[in-house]
Amino acid sequence: MDRLQNIETFVRVAHTQNFTEAARQLRVARSVVTTRIKQLEEYVGAPLFHRSTRVVRLTEMGQAFQRDCTELVIRASDLVDQMRDVRGSPTGTLSVHALTGLVLGHFAALIHEFQETYPDIRLDLNVSDAVVDPVKAGVDCALQIFPAMSTELVSRPLFPVRRVFCATPEYLAKHGTPKDPRDLHDHKLGLYSRYPTRDRWTFHYQGQEITLYLNGKLLTNSVHLLREYAMEHAGIVCVPTLVAADAIKAGALQVVLPEHLLSSFWLSAVYAETSRNAYKLRLFIEHISAQFKRLPPWDADLIERGLIPDALVAG
Repeated sequence: MDRLQNIETFVRVAHTQNFTEAARQLRVARSVVTTRIKQLEEYVGAPLFHRSTRVVRLTEMGQAFQRDCTELVIRASDLVDQMRDVRGSPTGTLSVHALTGLVLGHFAALIHEFQETYPDIRLDLNVSDAVVDPVKAGVDCALQIFPAMSTELVSRPLFPVRRVFCATPEYLAKHGTPKDPRDLHDHKLGLYSRYPTRDRWTFHYQGQEITLYLNGKLLTNSVHLLREYAMEHAGIVCVPTLVAADAIKAGALQVVLPEHLLSSFWLSAVYAETSRNAYKLRLFIEHISAQFKRLPPWDADLIERGLIPDALVAG
C-alpha cells in the first residue's frame, strides 16, 4: 500500500465530498479511489467517511486527521518540487481557472514566458466567467474579480480591472454623446450581467457620487460580445479596459464620460492556503505580478495617451 498516495486520495475526497469528482481530479477511475480509501481505513482501523447515495461526510476519525493529512500532502509535494528545482526545474501540472476576458488577448504571451522559464510545468487552464471554489472545482487557483467564496480561501490581489463606457464614433455622431451619466437613459446600452451590483451603477466625479439604475438593451456575461456589439454601432457598452484598450487606441471605440469614474474590481488569485501545488502556484502568481506590477500595460498606455484618467476608484 502506498500510504502517501492513499492519504492524498483521502484529502481529495474530503475536500470535494465526492468520490467521482476526486477520481476526476486525480485522473484515475472511481474504483481506484474507493480501493485507496478502503485500504487506508483498514490500516487505521476505523471508517473515515459516512457514505450514502447522496452525501459523503467525514467521520469523527476523518475530521481528526483531515488537516494534518492535508498539510502532509502539501509538504510532501512542496518538498519534491523544491528538490526538482534544485536539480533544474519544477515539474508537474498546475490547474488554473481564469476569466474569459483576461485570457483572450492578454494571457498567451504570459503563459509562453512562464513556460520558457519553467518548461516542465504543465498548465491545465479552464476558461470561464463562472465564480468557482478552487477546492471544489479541483483547480489550484482561480483568477477572478469577485470575492473568494469561502473565508478559508486566500485572495491575493494582482491588478485593478478598470471599466469604461464606450461606443463607436459613428454611433455617437448619430445619437449624441452623453455629457452626464443620466444621459445614458436615452441610449441603447450593452451591460455585463454578473456584476454584484446588478442594475445599480455608481459614478464618481469630483468627490461626488451619482447612482443610477440602468436597463441594458443587451445583457450578457461575455465582455467580448459587448465589445463586438459596440463595434457594430449598436449602442454604448460598459467593458473592462483590458478588453477595449486596443479598439480605443485605434479610434474604433471612444470612451464616454471619461471623467465619471466607475469603481474598479481587482483581478485576484484565489486559492486554498493548503494548496497541494503551493510551490508551483507561488511561481505562477509571482510571474503574473512581475508582468503587470499593479498597473497593467493596457491601462498605462491609455493613461499616457490621455484617453482615461489616472485616478482609480477602489471597488
